[in-house]
Amino acid sequence: MGYIPVTLEEVLNSTKTEVINRYRTYLNPELASLLSLLGFDKMFVKAQGLKVFDDEGKGYMDFLGGYGTLNLGHNHPEVIQALEKVFDLPNIFQASMGLMAGALAETLAKITPGDLNKTFFCNSGAEAVDGALKLARISTGRKKILYTDNSFHGKTLGALSVTGRKYQDPFRPLVPECYSVPFGDGDTLARELKKGDYAAFIVEPIQGEGGIVVPPEGYLKEAEDLCKKYGTLLIADEIQTGFGRTGKMFAVQHDGVEPDIITMAKSLSGGVIPIGAYIATDDVWSKGYGHRDRCILHTSTFGGNNFACAVGLKTIEILIRDNLSENARDMGNRLHRKLEKIAEEYKLIKEVRGKGLMIGAEFYEPQLVRGLSMEYLAGMVSGLLLQEYHIITAYTLNNPNVIRFEPPLTVGEEEVDYVAESLENICKQQKSFLGVAMDIGKKMLKKRIGFGE
Repeated sequence: MGYIPVTLEEVLNSTKTEVINRYRTYLNPELASLLSLLGFDKMFVKAQGLKVFDDEGKGYMDFLGGYGTLNLGHNHPEVIQALEKVFDLPNIFQASMGLMAGALAETLAKITPGDLNKTFFCNSGAEAVDGALKLARISTGRKKILYTDNSFHGKTLGALSVTGRKYQDPFRPLVPECYSVPFGDGDTLARELKKGDYAAFIVEPIQGEGGIVVPPEGYLKEAEDLCKKYGTLLIADEIQTGFGRTGKMFAVQHDGVEPDIITMAKSLSGGVIPIGAYIATDDVWSKGYGHRDRCILHTSTFGGNNFACAVGLKTIEILIRDNLSENARDMGNRLHRKLEKIAEEYKLIKEVRGKGLMIGAEFYEPQLVRGLSMEYLAGMVSGLLLQEYHIITAYTLNNPNVIRFEPPLTVGEEEVDYVAESLENICKQQKSFLGVAMDIGKKMLKKRIGFGE
């Protein structure tokens, strides 16, 4: 063909301009424009723990954490060592029972709440959701799925069919018989489930992309009771909340809830190798795939590979050994208190929400011109935190006025205090800050760009 491919060595020596041009030309030009507009077009070349470094050698604190993926931080040395130890194993070898997959599945059965015992491994959270929905349908013999408004479960067609807000419309028709109810509304949930024809109710214990929304106290337990009463499976989406993020190993444990299925991904990877999974009770699994003619109805080529499962095992070992759930609880409470104090004093922040180190700060929408609101204000704040204070954050997809704080669970008091002080400094300078926000907002309205559009 005559084409000489770009070599790895060339890529490692790329300039910032080359990186940006490749992204614009061969990936997503509009996303590249938005990232540049918000100041997120830096070239990061090294990462360790809580810190990442750009091509000028400047260090930044990562308080975004891969949207809940980096619970152990970047490139945890023990996770890298675990990967190196299994390099000689056959990684993709489906004509056998994987050495690491069974051990990781046993571990998940031991640490998840209730009687969850059968695990299916895949490669991402969206795949885990798709698999869980399929299991619910085949296990119950029912077709209808219930989900919540403003939810986020992924962007593959199945996961998208139970994901709220604007992402669905361009891809209709979606998977049929998927219906939504308001998040946190037990009465509406009861009216729907009473119909007795839903295979599953899928819910996030805390809505992540919805803006770090915590349900009313008792809602999840009520959902569990209603599902049991009407023969509907409860699927808890712990993809972002799982593995210590909220101060418990799994967020449903705050309410003593025992789901029929839990989906997981993100931080199970140790931030190194993609992995997703769902875990179900023996009863649910047996009704779905507990027959020889059904046991291969749902499979994944890369699911359960030795590299990913070895990393998952080491990740869980470190989380438990180092008491990272407890640290997430303590540091999260510390940051939460400081953010609430800032909100009370400067009146730019509408509300602070979350549990553990999954915290959202929702900003008021300033008016730009003639009633047009600045929807991406949190993005502006994130840009200022990055440019002026070297702190990496981002807004939530379903609510762009919410900044998320999801640092590695290894974070300490000094880093938490620095982030709070930095945000307070921005709020103190709110006049100049709002001027910058409005200027950028006008440009964004003019260019008509935005995530998911």
